[in-house]
Amino acid sequence: MRLPRTAHTDRPWRIHAIAGDFRVEDVWDLPTPGGPDDLALLVEQFEKGWGQQGASPVVRALFAVRWKLGALLGWDKPADGLGGRVPSLRDRLPEDLRGSARGPASGASSFSTVYQTRDEWVLETANRTVHGILHIGWVPDEDGSGGHHGRMAILVKPNGLLGAVYMVGIKPFRHLGVYPAMLRGIGRAWEARTDSGAAA
Repeated sequence: MRLPRTAHTDRPWRIHAIAGDFRVEDVWDLPTPGGPDDLALLVEQFEKGWGQQGASPVVRALFAVRWKLGALLGWDKPADGLGGRVPSLRDRLPEDLRGSARGPASGASSFSTVYQTRDEWVLETANRTVHGILHIGWVPDEDGSGGHHGRMAILVKPNGLLGAVYMVGIKPFRHLGVYPAMLRGIGRAWEARTDSGAAA
């Protein structure tokens, strides 16, 4: 379910102090009911589901088109990525996060983990169009039942006019294709993992 930006900005995430110059583009609740300490399970699942083997055909097709366009237009050259056009957000981390568990690298080669805590997992990517953040948070259910679930926020810093136009251009594809398909896949995998664990 898509949420207002305040569903991300009103929570006391560590990312606010690290990426205050990024804007919140999208916020989605994830269909991943669990307990208070289950973020690590979601991270593990997300790693498997983000790659080509776990992604839905719709997501694979849209990403294939994006990578092809990027190659043709020169958007994804190493010089325009992390450590090239922009420094990594890891350079901004306070001391306690620098020394914390970093978490796994994303199955998508363009994303790098910034940090992982008990309730946050942050990844970043950069190219000629944007510097982007994928924030996966683990939040309590609003019904007071004691349950928890994942929440995904996308934060971006567009690179000039090109980046602004790019973000406007891909918005319909994100909202109508990529995110709904991704959320369905995450929900199915989470349910299958839960069912498998219950049967074991």
